[in-house]
Amino acid sequence: MCFSATASFSAGVVLLGIGALTLKAAQRPCEWPFAAIPLLFALQQLIEGVIWLTFSAEAPLLNTVMTHAYSFFSHVLWPVYLPVAVLMIEPPGARRRTLTALVLVGSAVGIYLLYVLVAFPVVSRPTGQHIEYDSPHFFAAAVMTLYLISTTASPLVSTLRGVKVFGALALLSFGAAYYFYATWFISVWCFFSALLSAVIYLHFAKRPTEHDGSQQVHTTPSINPDTLEKRT
Repeated sequence: MCFSATASFSAGVVLLGIGALTLKAAQRPCEWPFAAIPLLFALQQLIEGVIWLTFSAEAPLLNTVMTHAYSFFSHVLWPVYLPVAVLMIEPPGARRRTLTALVLVGSAVGIYLLYVLVAFPVVSRPTGQHIEYDSPHFFAAAVMTLYLISTTASPLVSTLRGVKVFGALALLSFGAAYYFYATWFISVWCFFSALLSAVIYLHFAKRPTEHDGSQQVHTTPSINPDTLEKRT
C-alpha cells in the first residue's frame, strides 16, 4: 500500500485469505478468472511491500525488478484481465458484444503500456508516506480514459449485480484517489481497488449454490403409504 511496508504486507496477507475463499466459492471454471482477482491484488500488494523494503535496504536492482513487476500489474494486466474475466462470467445476451469490444479496448491499452514499460522504465521513489511511480505516459489523457473504460466500464456493463457493484466502487475510488492523491495515484488507487475486491467474494458467497439449486429442483413431495392404500 501507499503508507508503509507493514500496511502493504498486511493487506496482501488478508487478500490472500479472501482470495482463497473466493476461489473456493466459484462453482465453474469460467468463474475462476474473476474469482482470482483478490489473489492477484494480494500479490501486487506483497510486491509493493518489497518495494518499500528496497528503499531502506538500498537495493537498487531489486527495486527496479519489483517496480516493474508492480507496474506490470497496474499498467498491463488489469486493463486486459478485468474485461476478459467479466466477459467469461456474463450470461448469453447483447451485453456480451459490448464486453467483447471492451476486451479489445483493454488489450490495446495493455499492449501500449507494455511498450511504455520497456521503452521508458518506471521509477519508484518514496515521497513522505507514499510511493510515487514516475510513469508520465500512463497519465496521458487518452491513455487514462481508455484505461478507465476497460477497467471500470466492463464490470458496470455486466448484468450481474455483484460485478456491477465492484465496477461502481472502483469508479468512485478512481475519482477519490485522483482528486486527493494525484501524485501517488497509481499506488493509492491500486490499494483501494484491492480492498474492493472483497466485494467479489460477496458476489460468489451470497448466491445460491448449484447443489442447493439441484436439491430444490429434484425434491418431490413425500407420499404417505397409508394414504396411497386408502385410495386404492
